[in-house]
Amino acid sequence: METRRWNDRLMGSTRGRVITLLRRSEHTVNELAAALELTDNAVRMHLAGLERDGLVAMRGVRRGVGKPAHVYALTPEADSLFPRAYGVVLRTLLGALRGRMPGAEVDALVAEVGARLGSAFAPARGDAHQRAEAAVAVLAELGGVAEARVEGGIASVRGFGCPLREAVDGHPEVCRIAAALLSEVVGQEVTECCDRAGAPSCRFTFAAD
Repeated sequence: METRRWNDRLMGSTRGRVITLLRRSEHTVNELAAALELTDNAVRMHLAGLERDGLVAMRGVRRGVGKPAHVYALTPEADSLFPRAYGVVLRTLLGALRGRMPGAEVDALVAEVGARLGSAFAPARGDAHQRAEAAVAVLAELGGVAEARVEGGIASVRGFGCPLREAVDGHPEVCRIAAALLSEVVGQEVTECCDRAGAPSCRFTFAAD
């Protein structure tokens, strides 16, 4: 929630207006200044701040009449500022599948989807703790925050929040997709024990051989 408020404040500021313009296309300082009705120096100040935050980067030089001008564009990290509909789309898709296919077929399909997603990541190596840490890294790459623990012969990966929380409500298949993905990563069957009540949080376990 705090991150969302920070994003809202940013996007409502002058720097947010710079980001909105750069989301449409690359721009020079002069172009941004004209669109925002600011001086070139004011625009450079905002661009410098956005560059420090890793949201904007210089993308070469545009040559034309007069002095060549530097061109600025958004970085891939800036994508995190914009709302995404992944969770809503996934929830709607799973609902449609449940209405058209037997439950066993849907379960088999989500397991296949998870396995295919997992195959995109390098298989984890090492002991149970190292493989659990690899699972944590994969969840982080997908937008989650998690921690690994090995205790009593069980390795666990516990998430704080869920990157697909919009889809989880009423659709435990989402957690099964994640379990199948992590099974590919750690090289053995992973069991999902997610908490889907209130604010969903992830938890996956596997035997610490």
